Amino acid sequence: MSKTINGPDGQPRCSWCAAAPEFFDYHDQEWGFPVDDDFRLFEKICLESFQSGLSWRTILAKRENFRQAFHHFDFNLIARFNQSDVTRLLKNEGIVRHRGKIEAVINNAKQACKLVKTEGSLACFFWRYEPRPETLQAPQSVSTSEASIVLAKDLKKLGWKFVGPTTVYAFMQAMGMINDHVENCVSRSNVDKARRKFKRPVVAMSID
Repeated sequence: MSKTINGPDGQPRCSWCAAAPEFFDYHDQEWGFPVDDDFRLFEKICLESFQSGLSWRTILAKRENFRQAFHHFDFNLIARFNQSDVTRLLKNEGIVRHRGKIEAVINNAKQACKLVKTEGSLACFFWRYEPRPETLQAPQSVSTSEASIVLAKDLKKLGWKFVGPTTVYAFMQAMGMINDHVENCVSRSNVDKARRKFKRPVVAMSID
């Protein structure tokens, strides 16, 4: 398969955009652009977990339903969900009704709350795993990386679920921790510019 496909404007895009017309907007406006908002980060890692074993088109089509069902991925609110909420969500035809994945979101919301207390924010924690440029493979040539393996292991140690190396690598691609647009893709340079301007979050030092 060609590494690029021409979009509606005739400009080359990553070839996976060919799978569905709605992929073009997601590809051009979101995928690979750096994110430091905690709720958006939590949304992205949760949706990548839901995507496991399914197509991204399915998840993208249901994304607004997921947002409504999970309070726009405000993990402070999700952490309060109980078994009745699980039962309610399993009846929601607008989302992926997988008990294990739903329960993982609730569990991970609780772990996210703990991380914010210890790290300052999810962004501070996640961006710590940004790989060095010289360690990166050719764009879209791998489904895991050394960094995704380490992050997945660390998340599991902290009690997170459904966060294997492949899911975490897809999360890293989506949140802009790496620029995995192929070389000739029109969005690659746009993401590079966004990454250069992006200020990596750091933990603020407290003064006693």
